[in-house]
Amino acid sequence: MDDMPQAIFFDLDDTIIDFTAPAGPAWVEVAERFAAHYGDTDAATVRRAIDRVSSRWWSDPGRHRAGRLDLRNTRVSNVAEALAGLGIADDGLSTRMADTYAQLRTEALQLFPGARATLEHFHHAGVPLALLTNGASAGQRRKIDRFDLAGFFDCILIEEEFGVGKPDERVFRHALDSLGGSPDKTWMVGDNLQWEIEPCRRLGLHTVWVDFLSEGLPAGTTIVPHRTVHSIHELVKA
Repeated sequence: MDDMPQAIFFDLDDTIIDFTAPAGPAWVEVAERFAAHYGDTDAATVRRAIDRVSSRWWSDPGRHRAGRLDLRNTRVSNVAEALAGLGIADDGLSTRMADTYAQLRTEALQLFPGARATLEHFHHAGVPLALLTNGASAGQRRKIDRFDLAGFFDCILIEEEFGVGKPDERVFRHALDSLGGSPDKTWMVGDNLQWEIEPCRRLGLHTVWVDFLSEGLPAGTTIVPHRTVHSIHELVKA
């Protein structure tokens, strides 16, 4: 880790952009904003129902891939299911709630502290950088443009555009070919153990897990990164 890498792959959400933090507050506000439509059901009950339905949906890998490529319809469907389970008439309410949530969460997105300085550091040092992100093209491109990130990267691979997403090894192999680094001199920096750390360990990359919640490795996991950081800005001090 004392030597500068030949190349670095960065994840986007919850690695560069704080994607998780705005989610809970956004759903709380949405549930309260539309409370007049729930009859005798209180906003907190509606929010918990949405959480349960959403957690069940996103826990399945197959549904996860389909859902992240069609976020709007997935959210509408999950809210509709939650409302139906509580006996609340929908009549377009699920769509209005899902769209309001998307707006609130998007408005609240921010770069992690030190994230831009980290990208600037390696970019100015001449280290080729790749951005590897799952999800739909439109949503991910909007985030990249909003935070003016494209100029840092020599290669940007978005799941919908590339055709497959992480943890498919073709994503990482393509990035290696694009940047020209050898695996053992290339860093993969990301927050997802299954999508980023595990496949890149198999491919021989140096893996850096971003434990942005500071929760530590899950109990019983067999996926062990070469290094753990809580913020990518720690890499500048490596």
